[in-house]
Amino acid sequence: MIGAGKARTPIMHAPTSQDEVAESARRTFAVSSSRDRAGVRNMQQLIQLRWIAVVGQVATILVVHYGLRIALPLGLMCSVLAALAVFNLMSHLWWRRSEHVSSIALLVGLLVDVASLTIQLYLSGGITNPFVFLYLLQVVLGTVLLRAPLSWVIAAAAALCVTGLTLVRTPLELTVEPTRGLADHYVQGLLICFLLIAGLLVVFITRIGRILRERDARLAELRQRAAEEDHIVRMGLLASGAAHELGTPLSTLSVILGDWQHLPTMASDGELHNDVLEMQAQVARCKSIVTNILLAAGGPRAEAPTETTLHAMLDDLAAEWREARNPPSFRYSNRCDLDPDIVSDVGLRQMVFNVLDNALESSPQWVAMDARCDGDTLVIEISDAGTGFVADVLQRVGTPYNTSKGRPGGGLGLFLSVNVARTLGGSLTAKNRPQGGAVVTMTLPLAAIAIEEDDDDEQE
Repeated sequence: MIGAGKARTPIMHAPTSQDEVAESARRTFAVSSSRDRAGVRNMQQLIQLRWIAVVGQVATILVVHYGLRIALPLGLMCSVLAALAVFNLMSHLWWRRSEHVSSIALLVGLLVDVASLTIQLYLSGGITNPFVFLYLLQVVLGTVLLRAPLSWVIAAAAALCVTGLTLVRTPLELTVEPTRGLADHYVQGLLICFLLIAGLLVVFITRIGRILRERDARLAELRQRAAEEDHIVRMGLLASGAAHELGTPLSTLSVILGDWQHLPTMASDGELHNDVLEMQAQVARCKSIVTNILLAAGGPRAEAPTETTLHAMLDDLAAEWREARNPPSFRYSNRCDLDPDIVSDVGLRQMVFNVLDNALESSPQWVAMDARCDGDTLVIEISDAGTGFVADVLQRVGTPYNTSKGRPGGGLGLFLSVNVARTLGGSLTAKNRPQGGAVVTMTLPLAAIAIEEDDDDEQE
């Protein structure tokens, strides 16, 4: 007699062409959003640095004019400072409401800083002003914040401004005597300029570098997720094609076995008749698995989605898995205080089955499933008493073929489960238990499976 094995075939989702277009648009939007957030944060750093420049220039002008008794054109220099402060305030108000900062906007901001610095240097000694080296700070910021060729624009603008200051006669001529050492005002200013540039570079370049690293990490995560989802699409298309191909021979076998069942020779032999009935049951189960694959892959549905409640879905899921696997010890607890009406989702059921199967394979004697609700979130924890996850496998939970079982094609169960949870807006995490074994936690928003209320009553 043919054995009645009940190994469940994982359901793999294959998006339709319209779904693939929408998914591609979502990935593009996610990558663009990550870059936009980095641009906004970089603009905020630039605005903050500009406020420091305004305060620093005010302090420097007061010290030089009143402390060192060097007559500066206060009216013109204060006008430039006021214009720079107004520009910075408008930038702060404008970009605070914006979610996108382009490279051109950053370029314009840096060019404004270069222009204001040039005017101030022209009014206060030109090339003989020790703070001329502040152009280097602008060049470094342009190199970090912008990509070529825009960064070269800042470098070229700074070089042209420095060259212009050497060629144009300035209203104020400063006496420079470096041989006097620290007694010379130029040397004093040069030292202050160096310390200022060094401090600002360390502080702000560190911040900007951290922003860029976070952006790159986010982009890498999005690329990895896109690769995994593409992997699922290919698997789903393969499963869908195989399901279509298996449909015809399974139907033929079902018809043949039905004919055999009514043959006189079969009816007279009880054991042979039972074997035919068992074969019919297994063929019917294979057809059911093929149908589920086609449904999950976007094929036409033979019936409407099943409406149930959260408690009923969890209880039925646990009972179905217990009956199919018949584990020696299976502890199930449902501590959800909410019981909303939901739509029974094939992917959700298969996600939990995959994790339970992994737990049973690791711990044949004991498996536990605990469900609870944290606010509007469903939390399902599946525990086992096995050896737990290997450190390397635990760090890469959810990646394809991440397994320590050593068999070809292994490691797809958790991979599919992670992506089903992600599709429903949730997550899947794993960790080892202190007392031994492992626990896998699936977190899902109830809104992803809840039935939306119709407004028909209100319209009536």
